[in-house]
Amino acid sequence: MPNDLSATVVRLLREARYASLATLEEGGAPYVSLVTVAPDADGAPLLLLSDLARHTGNLKRDDKVSLLVTDVRAADPMNAPRASLIGRIARVEADAVKGRFLTWHADAATYVDFADFAFYRVSCEEVHLVEGFGRISTLPGATITIDWSEADEVRERAKGVLDHMNSDHADAIGLYATALLGAQAGDWRMIAIDPSGCDLQLESQVRRLPFPRRATSLAAVREVLVALAKEARN
Repeated sequence: MPNDLSATVVRLLREARYASLATLEEGGAPYVSLVTVAPDADGAPLLLLSDLARHTGNLKRDDKVSLLVTDVRAADPMNAPRASLIGRIARVEADAVKGRFLTWHADAATYVDFADFAFYRVSCEEVHLVEGFGRISTLPGATITIDWSEADEVRERAKGVLDHMNSDHADAIGLYATALLGAQAGDWRMIAIDPSGCDLQLESQVRRLPFPRRATSLAAVREVLVALAKEARN
């Protein structure tokens, strides 16, 4: 299982949907802009950027970037977790990530195929996590990576699990969100699953539900989801 710090960073990235992107101007000055973000299946940040944007011109000259994600649940942003993901950025083929990105940002469907837009992935080398006053940690970039070791069955059958949960167990998903995560009631759906947790969505909100233990097989996933449903009902 991920430790508490890595689980916090993973949650921040998967729930954020928006982030502040820092790139370097031609003269070396920093430039910060607001971008949409979604995690790929391995946990790396995906961005959909226009060639017309200033940040895209910057990153094409220098691929060093930093991405700041903050806690969307926080009432006081200055006393809540936030993480700077420091690394390098590279363009990726749309076919590999388009569906994943649109799951987090359905409204991007209106412009995702425009000729001037392309997908980029951030390869994280270091994470600077601030959890509040005096609680600061520097972590390796691998902190955000989902551990898929010995979990090929889960990766390959993830869509089937999601379809089954959304069609047959919507009540349990709703309880995960409200009883376990303290979210508002509504038509919550499960949009992603991996050995360490799953992601739930209601309209523009995303919530990360960590598993109490790694689940590397379909049987283990079922056991964890059933146990979490029982916990939620109690």
